[in-house]
Amino acid sequence: MVEFLFIFFSGLSLGLLGSLHCVGMCGPLALALPVNHLPAVRKTGSIMLYNLGRALSYAAMGLLFGILGQGFSFFKFQQSLSIFAGTFILAVLLFNHFGNPQTNVVSKLSFQLKAKLSSYIKMDKTLLTFLNIGFLNGLLPCGLVYIAIATAVASGSILKSSLLMFAFGLGTLPIMALTMFSGKFIPLNFRSKLNKATPYIAALVACLLIVRGLSLGIPYLSPTHEAGHVSCCHR
Repeated sequence: MVEFLFIFFSGLSLGLLGSLHCVGMCGPLALALPVNHLPAVRKTGSIMLYNLGRALSYAAMGLLFGILGQGFSFFKFQQSLSIFAGTFILAVLLFNHFGNPQTNVVSKLSFQLKAKLSSYIKMDKTLLTFLNIGFLNGLLPCGLVYIAIATAVASGSILKSSLLMFAFGLGTLPIMALTMFSGKFIPLNFRSKLNKATPYIAALVACLLIVRGLSLGIPYLSPTHEAGHVSCCHR
């Protein structure tokens, strides 16, 4: 039970700390949703359903990639997977820092998907439609989501992976919902300063994953794996 709480709060923290990045990436799309003219109760419901849809989309990805992680765990490769996930995150950070955004295929794909969604959300909507739009929005390419997925896969469990990704989605909800309620972005200077912290947060997560894979015998942080089990959690 304690380990599931650790997984949940890990995902929630990653979502909270990276939520300003989400506002920068998905804010224009979220603000394009026709909710400002709605009555307060319906507006609140629409915004919550949209963000719940994103969280469910992340949970579905966690479920899918969790199958991969559990497969590695079954074959006793979970430690190596955790180290690989941490290394992958660091590689993504380096690519984003030194890469050319104009030649980034993922960025171009993201722009095209956003353009299509933007035209779709101008149509008349039901409450269920907001949930569906949020779900589709969650599938947009995003570096922060990739980092969360890498962290989820390293959990080695389908349930833990899905839980972490759902918690990640919930973590992004407060800032995203506040942006939608206010109908405007968080001040650019403030958002820019906090966005600069995102790579450092991601690097910290990467280092924690690598430490976890090293099996240093630290409960929950870097447990010792023996015969496919975590010795400090299963006695």
